Amino acid sequence: MKKIALAAALTLAASTAFAGGMNQPVVEPAPVVAQTTQTSSSNGGLVVPLLLLLVVAAAVASN
Repeated sequence: MKKIALAAALTLAASTAFAGGMNQPVVEPAPVVAQTTQTSSSNGGLVVPLLLLLVVAAAVASN
């Protein structure tokens, strides 16, 4: 009877150790980087400094 109780206890202990099983690894997708193309008609980086220079020149000329 002791052997049966010991075998039952070991069986229960072993089954709880593997109760969850193996989980699939979670792999997050790589981020997608969108590249923007700058056309020749897009010169927004040049307009602002030119306007600022024009305003400063107008302010100096009015004095």
